[in-house]
Order: sequence, then C-alpha cells, then structure tokens
Amino acid sequence: MSAVISPTQRVLTPEDVAALLREHFDLTVTGCAPLSGGTFAAVWRATLPDGTDAVVKIGPPAGVPLLRYERGIIGAEARYYELAGSAGGVPVPPVLHADEEAVVVGLLPGRPLTEQHEQNPQDQDSVRRELGTALRHLHTVKGFRFGYDGEGRTGGDTWPEAYAAMTADLLADARDWGVTLPAPDEQIMAVAQRHAGALAEVTVPSLVHFDLWDGNVLCEGGRLTGLVDGERYFWGDPLYDFVCTAIGRRMEDEPDHPVLRGYYGKSSHVFGPGEQVRLGLYRIQFYLLLLAEMPSRAMTGEAARERRDWVTPMLLEELRALH
Repeated sequence: MSAVISPTQRVLTPEDVAALLREHFDLTVTGCAPLSGGTFAAVWRATLPDGTDAVVKIGPPAGVPLLRYERGIIGAEARYYELAGSAGGVPVPPVLHADEEAVVVGLLPGRPLTEQHEQNPQDQDSVRRELGTALRHLHTVKGFRFGYDGEGRTGGDTWPEAYAAMTADLLADARDWGVTLPAPDEQIMAVAQRHAGALAEVTVPSLVHFDLWDGNVLCEGGRLTGLVDGERYFWGDPLYDFVCTAIGRRMEDEPDHPVLRGYYGKSSHVFGPGEQVRLGLYRIQFYLLLLAEMPSRAMTGEAARERRDWVTPMLLEELRALH
C-alpha cells in the first residue's frame, strides 16, 4: 500500500489500481507498482498486456477539499500532453487513456533532473539548454482565452484580468485553509492592479506549463527526455515558465542561464522593464501558492515552518520591489 503523503492522494493497492483501470477504460494490466515524487495525485507504473510500460495518475478521492485551481486538474493533464505534443519539439508522453478521474500515458525514458546529482555540470547545462528550446516550441501553441482551461475554471479575456482572478483565488484558498500570509490581501491585489499595464503587454494566450521544477524535467545521458506533470498548465505569458525553472532565484539576474540560452538561441538575454515587472508578479503568485497549499499537502510542524521561513522573505522582497 502506498504511503500517505497528502490528503489528496488516494491510498491504493495494486488490486485497486487494476480494478479502476478495468472500470474506467476496460483495460487489463499485467502488473503495477507505486511511483514516488508527487504530492497531489496517486501515481503508479503499470504494464499493459502488449508489454507497454505506462504511468497511471489517479485523482483525489471524491469530496476531498481542493485548492480552486485544482478542480478538474486530472483531465487537464491529458489535454496538456495533447496540446504540447502538437507543437513538435516538446518531449511529452503519448496519452493512452484519460477521463476526469485518471490518465494513462506512456512511460518516457530517463529520470527527473532532481535525481541526476551524479551528472557533471556540463550535462546539466545541456539538459537545461534543451529545456529552453523545448519551452520555445511549447509557447508557439496559442489559445483563445487567458487562465486555466476547462468549464468553470478561473480565467479572463485579458491577461491582467486572468492574473488578478488567479491571485484572488490563491488568497481565498489561504483564508479557507487558515493560512496566515505575510502581507494583507489588499496589498497583494493592489500590486497586481498597479502593474496591470505591464501585464497588458501580453495580448496572446500562450501555453504555459508552469510547474517545470527539476522534478518534472526528465533526462538521460545529458539529454532532455521529457516534460511531465503538466496538469497545472494555463494560457498566459510565456515568461511565467521562467519562474519554476529557477525556483528561489530571479532569472533576470542570470542573463546567461542555460534555459535562456536555449530559449533565445544566444549567449545571454536581458529582459526589458515590463518583462522584469511581470517576472516579479509571477514569483509573487508562485510564492502565494507555496504557502496556500501547505495544509492541503498535510504540511505541519517543522515542515511547514521550514517552508514559511524559506518563502516569506522572498515574497516580501518581491512585494517591496513592486509596491
């Protein structure tokens, strides 16, 4: 039985997974075992009758409280893979079966970048350059509305409208879960309003993965092999994908970062004033998420204190810079 990591993760046995796949997709598996690394869905590896190795992601149990953006998130993952795959140049797994409760995709080669500590720095830089190139291809996929996809999910006709609504959702989530934020809601929303002009520079919704920290970047032998866990994707500013690719840092302070070299195809890149403002706004939103999600991930005690101590100074610094 898999270990309980957070309330959103189902506690399942191999028999449970096999039964769910039969019920949902009339699919028989010859074996399955849990995979580690996630904190939202239950993730399993399964072998199909034809020998195909697959990854199965199963959503939270019915009735479990979720953050607002997490509603409908399992079905969104399948849509992300299909959208990203349409771009070409973006390594994503094939979707084998999917509904709103579970998604089955092909198993990609490689391991997460977080597990590649033995790689030499040159290999890691090579993976990150390829990640930048893949992001450039990903961002060629355009949408028709900003924000999260799917009926009833938060969005807007303009990027300032969508950004403000997504931020308001996170503030409401923090209130619902009893999370005390280091700044009042009014101050945070005022910063978004003050810099609406910089946000309005984004006029076309691009496909944004959002969650490309090293754990969601697969690689092997110094080569990029996959961008996974795209269920948090939304339509917005491509610059947003430079937040999780440099967590805890400011990409604009690293003009020769390998992700930027791969993305822009040159040795260094300098962001303009409006772009720098937007990067700060996106880090604010990301830091709010890191705080608001703690109770829903069962983060208490020392783990919660460590995250607050890590995130709070960064959030306050971004607010000071933009207030």
